[in-house]
This record gives sequence, structure tokens and C-alpha cells, in this order.
Amino acid sequence: MVMDRTDKHVSGGIRALLRLEGLALLAAGLALYARLDGDWMLFAKLFLLPDLSFAAYLFGPRAGAFAYNTMHSTLGALALGAFGYLTGEPTALLVALVWLCHIGLDRALGYGLKYASAFGDTHLSRAAPHPSTSSG
Repeated sequence: MVMDRTDKHVSGGIRALLRLEGLALLAAGLALYARLDGDWMLFAKLFLLPDLSFAAYLFGPRAGAFAYNTMHSTLGALALGAFGYLTGEPTALLVALVWLCHIGLDRALGYGLKYASAFGDTHLSRAAPHPSTSSG
């Protein structure tokens, strides 16, 4: 799940819309978690867990981007949530909601899925060029 970077990046109204979608995901996840009477201590313990994927950057930007994107794509969280719902496993559903809330907050703050080109290159923003590569 490593994306290759092109010169195009999301900006303006589209970027704002994507960030609002992240905020909506966070709000919906929190509302469902509360409605299901989830344990808020569990929520606090799990909320930053997806960010452990940053450790994969120790193995290079490609590995880091893959690990980060795996943990920050909604696909895994939605699959876990569907599993929890379909099997009647409430813990899986609650963990999925925490995971979705984390992703929603990240998107609302402008943190997107990573490109392998640079840590700061995401589908929502682009890293500033390194001084050694800029012309001038």
C-alpha cells in the first residue's frame, strides 16, 4: 500500500472537504462508541496505537509508508468493525471504532496517507523540498 508521488497534490476546497470528512468520521466514531457504552479507558489506551507504525520508518521510507498506510487506511478498521458486528463480538467493534476515530482525527488535522518519497508527502499535503534539492 505504498503510493508513488506525482507533482499533483490536493489543495483548496477539495483538501478542506477531505479534512471535514475526517472530522465527520471522528464524530461518528465517538457517537457510536458512546452509544455502544464503550469503555473510555480502553479508548484512551488504544487511540494512539496506530502511530506505532511510525517505527517502520527505521527501515526506510518505503517500509515506513507501507506500515503507516496500512494502519491509517479505513479498510482495516472497517473490516474489523464488520467482523465485530457480524459475529457479535463487541470488543472487535469497539476497537474498530477507536481505530476509525484515530484516522478521522488525523485526516481532520491534515495528516494523510504517506507516499514513499518523503515522510511529509501525503495525499493531503506535500513536504517542503529538502534544501539540497531546491534550485536557487
